[in-house]
Amino acid sequence: MKRLMNLTPSKPLSIFLSLLPFVLVFFLYGSLSNARLAENPNDKLLPSFSQIGSAIDRLAFNEDKRTGKYILWADTQASVLRIAVGVTISAALGLTIGLFTGLIPLARANLSPIITIISLIPPMAILPILFISFGLGELAKVMLIIVGTAPVIIRDIQMRVLQLPSEQLIKALTLGASTWLVALRVVLPQILPSLLSSMRFSLGAAWLFLIAAEAIAAQEGLGYRIFLVRRYMSMDVIFPYVIWITTLAFLMDFSLKRLSQVCFPWYHSNENGK
Repeated sequence: MKRLMNLTPSKPLSIFLSLLPFVLVFFLYGSLSNARLAENPNDKLLPSFSQIGSAIDRLAFNEDKRTGKYILWADTQASVLRIAVGVTISAALGLTIGLFTGLIPLARANLSPIITIISLIPPMAILPILFISFGLGELAKVMLIIVGTAPVIIRDIQMRVLQLPSEQLIKALTLGASTWLVALRVVLPQILPSLLSSMRFSLGAAWLFLIAAEAIAAQEGLGYRIFLVRRYMSMDVIFPYVIWITTLAFLMDFSLKRLSQVCFPWYHSNENGK
């Protein structure tokens, strides 16, 4: 008799089980929305699917009369650019400093304490400092993402370097390799997959910091639009925007995962449906 933990679903069953929660949420929302609207047609808390569709059509496929832009796509462009720049800079800092501190004990003793302290500072607590220091423009928003994600990536990369078998480093040094060559030819190829994984795990926090910054000081962006319409209880706009943000985050995560699988298949060889 097979134990429950040893039962593996077939491909069709796996797809069905994956879609089932979304279908249930869809029907549950439809039922609750219909019930509330039947009681009060002017209710704004749970708009109908047709109302949501009308809002999407207005924001995504009709030019705004005031700005001449398609609002959803303008907001998407602004937010995606900010988060792409922020996460990319964080990844570059994480790779450089994490490799440096992980490989060189003197650097680790000097920099690890301050990096640990910075990583424990709630980024939202220093948001006013960032706005005062860098103004209300794009730099402050990007800096919030960097401050919130770079220290975590640095610590993760440093840990990955320290986990490498010491025999590899000793053999390379015995064969005459310099510290720079060991870092470039031995350590770097092995931690690049970990860097992509760290970037994936930092996306959720990066979106959180971005939405918070846009809500406080921005003229366009997905977070800015959500907090702009909340005063009017425009749930027909807020729901699609939340779903769209989630979709963008998923696509970014999926893209990084596929990039890692294509570039570093050896790293994923032992994965089982992860």
